[in-house]
Amino acid sequence: MTEADATLNAAIPEAGLGERQATEDMTALLDFSSPHSRFRSLTESGGYLVPMEGMAMQFDRESIEFVLHNPELFSSRIDLGLGNVRPLIPLNVDPPQHSNFRRLLDPLFSPKKMTAYEPDIARRANTLIDTFIDNGGCNFSDDFADVLPSTIFLDLTGLPEERLDEFLHLRDGILHPEKHDELAAFDPEVRTRVLFGTGEKIYALFTELINERRRQPGDDVISQFLAAEVDGARLTHDEILDILFLFLIAGLDTVSDTLTCMYAFLARNPDHRKQIVNDPDCLDNAVEEMLRWEAPVPFSSPRSATQDVTLPNGCPVTAGSMVLCAYGSANVDPTEYPDAHEVRFDRTRNRHITFGMGPHRCLGSHLARRELRVTLREWHRRIPEYWLTPGHEDLVYPPGLRHVKDLMLSW
Repeated sequence: MTEADATLNAAIPEAGLGERQATEDMTALLDFSSPHSRFRSLTESGGYLVPMEGMAMQFDRESIEFVLHNPELFSSRIDLGLGNVRPLIPLNVDPPQHSNFRRLLDPLFSPKKMTAYEPDIARRANTLIDTFIDNGGCNFSDDFADVLPSTIFLDLTGLPEERLDEFLHLRDGILHPEKHDELAAFDPEVRTRVLFGTGEKIYALFTELINERRRQPGDDVISQFLAAEVDGARLTHDEILDILFLFLIAGLDTVSDTLTCMYAFLARNPDHRKQIVNDPDCLDNAVEEMLRWEAPVPFSSPRSATQDVTLPNGCPVTAGSMVLCAYGSANVDPTEYPDAHEVRFDRTRNRHITFGMGPHRCLGSHLARRELRVTLREWHRRIPEYWLTPGHEDLVYPPGLRHVKDLMLSW
């Protein structure tokens, strides 16, 4: 569960300012199975929701772009409470300091560097497919989506795949604490204990790895973090820790979640699946369109208003208020997409904001796109026809980042 989702959960009982509609809207927003009609309704009814004092949620494209492009008005320096003891870099850092980190980090995740990983991604995808293709089906969430991006993360950090379960356990302790203790889903104290207990383990693990790379550098990203500099300045030990903490959360979950959403869509929409099979050249457009439609991050990380401001949709925001932007809603705003609720793999102009926009745009977007594109190419080359396993058609989209739990596929 992300901080944005925790905020949504907390706001439901707090919305009792006599505003039943706000409560109903908040409850509906936690249902990620099919959010598009709700997004359309909220956009058409004004573009924002104020479920409680000091919190404003934005749904129309223009206002979301305004928030994301004006960090001087909407600060990202917010304690996310994800087991971290310092701001996550570069997510929770504002310009101009943020710009310095991006100047250092962006070249390490450039399109050219990420393209070099494509053969390795293809090899890993095919190795995983080999393990279940003859079975006629799989739990796509567990057998493929969870594993592929995580093994790539391990490779980037110079670690063996044998440590996969260890890192998935740490990821779950932050993003799915109920897997460590089922009470964490309902008890804030238990949740906090799991989060910060896991956070301590993450800091300890990465401290050990940083010290090892200082003694014996390699070609992994930790070694690159240690060597990188801008204007003669290098990252400190704590700064590298704070980057790696975010790197673990993002690298082990977001692409996994996106894959489950994409394959659930394709399993339910055979005409779109056949387009990929019959015309692999449409893959680039297909990836972008499914990123738009199946956005895995429902809301941005929260921003804090630095002064009183009125957004383009008329929403008044007072200084100190928390502002959340619904990425998925901006992706289906009719002012940007006249046919927003059609999924079209021939769409050539697609300015979706699934990776955010503005100075905090996702650092790992180039790698994510390659993982998604190569996976779709290799999978449909080998398993061109598949469907939801009978008896498992009712998909479960748990709270947190938008994903499908136990996506059972057959072929």
